[in-house]
Parts: sequence; C-alpha cells; structure tokens
Amino acid sequence: MRCVIIILLLNILGIEGNAQLILLENPPRNYVCYRSSGEIQMDGQLNETCWKNVPWTDNFTDIEGGLKPAPYYRTRVKMLWDDNYLYIAAELEEPHIWATFTERESVIFHENNFEVFIDPDGDTHNYYEYEVNALGTEWDLMLTKPYRFGGLPISAWDIAGMKKGIYLNGSLNDPSDTDISWTIEMAFPWKILAEAAPYLSKPEPGNQWRINFSRVQWKLDVADGKYRKSINPETDRSFPEYNWVWSPQHTINMHKPEYWGFVQFSENQAGTEKEAFRNDPDFKIRVILRELFDQQYKYMHKHNRFAVSAQELKISAEMFAGIEVTFEASAKRFMLSAVSSEEGFRWFITEDSRIWKAKDNIPREILPGHYNH
Repeated sequence: MRCVIIILLLNILGIEGNAQLILLENPPRNYVCYRSSGEIQMDGQLNETCWKNVPWTDNFTDIEGGLKPAPYYRTRVKMLWDDNYLYIAAELEEPHIWATFTERESVIFHENNFEVFIDPDGDTHNYYEYEVNALGTEWDLMLTKPYRFGGLPISAWDIAGMKKGIYLNGSLNDPSDTDISWTIEMAFPWKILAEAAPYLSKPEPGNQWRINFSRVQWKLDVADGKYRKSINPETDRSFPEYNWVWSPQHTINMHKPEYWGFVQFSENQAGTEKEAFRNDPDFKIRVILRELFDQQYKYMHKHNRFAVSAQELKISAEMFAGIEVTFEASAKRFMLSAVSSEEGFRWFITEDSRIWKAKDNIPREILPGHYNH
C-alpha cells in the first residue's frame, strides 16, 4: 500500500522520544580535510609542516553529548589526505599511559584505546572500525550493518597496507610517574577504504564521508606497582568505562553511523586557501526519514506489523515541515522515501536501516556521471 503525505514541521525542539530530531538542533560535527604537502613519516610526532598547517578538531565530548560532564582529559584529531592515503593523527592527554593487550584482534576496548569509524558512502552499512592501544596493538573489522539490525562483524577483514606510528610523551605502564599524553599517526590506504566507497574509489574533492572517533577510558588504581581497573565497592566490579567521542552519539552506542561527523575533502593543500564546509541540503530530509524509521519499529513492537501511513504512526503535524514522504509497507518490511533537493532524485530508507539517494530506486553511486556526496 502506498500513501503519500506532506508532513509539516512547526516546532522540532523539546519533543520527547524523538531521538533522531536532536540532530536538527545539534548537527554532527564537521571537518575540512586538506591535501598533504609532502611525505608524512609515521612516527607519531606530527613534525611535518602540513600537520602544523591544519587545525585540530573540536575537543572530544562525552558520547552522550551534553547529558554527561565533559571529559577530564583532552582528546583531539587532525586529518589530511593525498592520492594514496587518508591520514589521521590523534592526541590523547593522559597522565597514566596504560596498555597490556599485545595480540592483534584482541578486544582492545576492555582497556584504554583509540577508535576510528568510517562509513564512506554514508548509507550506514558496510562501514569500518579500527581500534588501537598505546602499545600499537590493533583490531580492525568491517560491519555489514549496525549490530542492532543484525550486522555481522567481519574480523577477518584487514586494512592491508595501513601504516601507523605512536609517540609516548611519558612512560608506559609505570605508575611511579605522571605522563602527559600519547599520540598516534595513521595512514589508511584508499585502495582498502574504497571497498565500501562510491564507485569503489577514493573521494573526489568536495565529497563528504561520515567519520567518527572514540576514546575508551577506564578509571584506574595502582596495586602492587601496576595499574588496574578501579573497583566499585557497591558492585565489586570495575566502574564502567568512559566513552569520549568527536561527534556525540547522544546515546552509548558508537554503531549509529547516522550520528557520525562529516569530513569534507578539499583539493587545496594544507596551509593554502581555506575552504568552507558545505552543509548537506538534504540533511533534514535524512533526519526525518530516520525518525520515521524509528517510529516504525516502535509501532512494530506494539502491533506486530509496520504502519502503512503517518496516520497509523500518529505522527504529530507539528513535528515536521514541508517534507513529502511516501510509505510502502507490508507486515514485515517497509520502505520510506522523500524527494531530494537534487532534481530527479529521492532518498530511501528500508527496514534494515540502509539509507541512500537514488533515481528510480537505482542507487545514485552506480548511475553514470554521478558521485555520491
């Protein structure tokens, strides 16, 4: 059944239970990534001129954003790119540098670590996760889609050809002194990242990818001259970890790629002409479609089927504005779509959470002469 509706937005602020709409008031963070001006040595020290010529991101915030206090140690990132690599440098303020996992593919977030998440085409499927600790121990994997929708972690996937360097401004696993920070420098090869990118290619100048970063931090004590996780005397278990991120997720879940930041690739070299970040003209459409997506699952939980119209969802008229949405639904499947600002194109989202822009339901990235921004 098809039902075309016009949903009018009068007031999106302060609406309870609409988790996606928070992004209209607090959009994901953004960063313009400039081209490197020369070779970069992976030593973690960021001595190259091009690193000095690009800004740091905003300091990381708690994963839940303003719901929790600001992190008590600063974390920030810089990015560059060239024809072969995406370069990421992270600086983690840390008075107690701690890492013991040495085996690759260990579950590194059970100790302090740094994490990178990359969704090249922004459809929330087939995205990458990379974790590393201060010892340089790595865990890399691909997610077919978010865990909550049955996504599978492909741990056998490998970022072949990746390079990294770590610099410790302090000592490792030594509680007798106070450290300052550790810095990691990473080079992700496009030939690997392109596996989930539009046209199976590195980005073109002006393209935007969805990227986020996370820092897992545990509360520590010292026992017998070694660090250990602090134990909560009320539970006799370790305190929960802190999750500090670049672009807030507004929930304790990194696997919501729709909340990740936007990284725009500039053709300008670092230190030359500045480029302004371009806001996505369809961002509101995408947010509203995903809010309707969430409402569909609330309806399914209550009625054991998906709704076939906004009327069935009992969507309040004051929630939305000027967005034409088409519902197509059966008992166990659905697709929602809305007209894009790009002539002839629509946005689609289906029950498995994938969202994409297409012409006649053909994904935009495979149409000749087009590139998914």
